[in-house]
Amino acid sequence: MLTDRQRAIVKSTVPLLETGGEALTTHFYRLMLSESTEVQPLFNSVHQQTGAQPRALARSVLMYAKHIDDLSGLGDLPAQIIHKHVSLQVQPEHYPIVGGFLLRAIREVLGAEVATDEVIDAWAAAYGQLADILIGAEKATYDANADAPGGWKGARRFVVTAKQAETPEITSFTLQPEDGGAVLAYQPGQFIGLRVVVDGKEQRRNYSLSQLADGRSLRISVKREAQGVVSNHLHHQVQVGDVLEVFPPAGHFTLDDSAKPLVLMAAGVGITPLMAMLQEGLKMGRAVTFIHCARSPELQAFRGDLLALAAQHPQLQLRFGYEQAAGAAPADGVDVAQGLPDAELLTRWLPAERDVQAYYLGPVGFMRLAKQVLHRAGVPDAQARCEFFGPAQTLAA
Repeated sequence: MLTDRQRAIVKSTVPLLETGGEALTTHFYRLMLSESTEVQPLFNSVHQQTGAQPRALARSVLMYAKHIDDLSGLGDLPAQIIHKHVSLQVQPEHYPIVGGFLLRAIREVLGAEVATDEVIDAWAAAYGQLADILIGAEKATYDANADAPGGWKGARRFVVTAKQAETPEITSFTLQPEDGGAVLAYQPGQFIGLRVVVDGKEQRRNYSLSQLADGRSLRISVKREAQGVVSNHLHHQVQVGDVLEVFPPAGHFTLDDSAKPLVLMAAGVGITPLMAMLQEGLKMGRAVTFIHCARSPELQAFRGDLLALAAQHPQLQLRFGYEQAAGAAPADGVDVAQGLPDAELLTRWLPAERDVQAYYLGPVGFMRLAKQVLHRAGVPDAQARCEFFGPAQTLAA
């Protein structure tokens, strides 16, 4: 039980977290991932190398300390964490391991004079409170997934039934249950977790689902990253007929059920979850403006699919931006621009009606621009949502 005194102590550490939080979390990850084999599969080493994971955790710890009196001030942050944990199958036994290394890092980075026994006890109680909240919410989600028609708990074996190169960098994998059973009706925008073994080492990753739920299969579309252990394994080693271990769908970046017009904005591989959203929006009869920025037409995933959908659905407006060689518009009604997207272009591409539901995803720079454009154009902030493929980051200018 977190006492008033302990809450006050946690809040008193906010200035230290604001200036030194990233150093603390970097040390925390260095300790934990070098000493604990139990949690290593849950973390992407690339995100450690880039600093994205330590920055994300530092922000989360800071936000938790600031709002320790009223956790409603955390907004979507708990939901983001819960769904990422569910997709990777974080279990209750993982929490004491993480907590122990976090307290150790606090002591070692802040020093014994600052991180006194009372401060460590306060943070232990605060961590315990948060762990209980997350464990409870994650259990509820695990149980709901297991109880849903076509659902399951833990890893389920899926067979790769199709492998399709969308671009030289992005490949789609269609997966069907080895047991021949049904697949639960996930929501457009959600993702699954994979457990694979590469060079004798277990790895877990999550990937967005790039097609509507059909009750029979799943499809993920994976970009091959230069340093990506799992993405390179999938691209080069996994073939049709191979079996992958799959965790149930998760994610709160999901399509709303309103009738408002949709604005879907993506750059690069950020298009993957928006494809399922697009298909569902068109099925609902909603007007859709679909903006996709890529380096070139040859590197634009699902270009042919988008053009085919636009030919079938006059309420779909396509806007393509290419960094290189755009060429002429590929079809009537498709607006094409060349060069890096800027605020003027994205604003021009928005529909005249600004009471829309907007979803955007891509590299952080693009997402920061999209957030700014939507806000300045008058789209209500509550109606503009984004997702992060990796650790969540701030989009403040």
